[in-house]
Amino acid sequence: MKTRSEKIRYVLLLNFGILLMAAGIYFFKAPNGFATGGVSGISIILARLFPAVSQATYMMVINIALLIVGVLVLGRVCGFLTIYCAIMMSLENMLFEFFFPFVPNAAEASAMPPYRFPIPSGTLTDIPLMELVYAVMLTGIGAAIIFRCKASSGGTDIVALILKKYTHMNVGHALLVSDFVIAASTFFVYQSAEKGLFALLGLFAKVFIVDDVLDSINMCKSFMIITTKPKEIDEFIMTDLHHGATVYDAKGAYSGEDKSIIITVCKRSEALRLRKRVKEIDPTSFIIITKTSEIMGKGFRDNINN
Repeated sequence: MKTRSEKIRYVLLLNFGILLMAAGIYFFKAPNGFATGGVSGISIILARLFPAVSQATYMMVINIALLIVGVLVLGRVCGFLTIYCAIMMSLENMLFEFFFPFVPNAAEASAMPPYRFPIPSGTLTDIPLMELVYAVMLTGIGAAIIFRCKASSGGTDIVALILKKYTHMNVGHALLVSDFVIAASTFFVYQSAEKGLFALLGLFAKVFIVDDVLDSINMCKSFMIITTKPKEIDEFIMTDLHHGATVYDAKGAYSGEDKSIIITVCKRSEALRLRKRVKEIDPTSFIIITKTSEIMGKGFRDNINN
């Protein structure tokens, strides 16, 4: 059971991921037509073809339709979180449209009330590559944070989670499969090789960012501790860090001295404490520390689909 502080951190982290995705879509993806996949990509294309309806409205309608599938296939908990993420992201895009509208010229911008902050141009900058970098970074990191919270932002992210659940694909590859057609369609919708190539480049970059960020968030440290004082170290691991450990007997090849080898895994925030405490207990200990992001078991990931 999560503590109150853990629940607060979870909610803040989830909403931070939603905000990053909404900002990346509104300020960078939509103005440049970077349809790199997802419902945001579909809504950008539809807003281009049928401009009478806003991109945020298209995103809301499509998400509602796809959410039904998510609830049926992924379960009520994931479905509820996905509904929350999809609604919040659509609402945040609508708020951005109200407070930071893209307007065609400076004259229209100056006529707006002081509580609105219009952007009197088609895009924030005139450097498409830089805009693509920010679009991919914000949406990729945001999506990874949301996936880490065992939710999705809706739309084709639901398709990616379904593929991940029933196949051996990781999230990044599942996103690539589900979003490739959307990104490729920009060649025909915009009739521009430049926009099409940017969309595909953004999609491939997003795949790597999502996987890398997820690995970074999941990153833990694996310890192999060779010591002559296993009891004190075991007590610290179990009492202070609340983790288990495996201990087995060994013998030094050079000294012939009897030793114990302790194997345990802890989170990155706990690794420095463990390393420091081991050296305080046994200054002659030998410690091997490796990074790992795939740990299955109690206290970490209970099954391969998490």
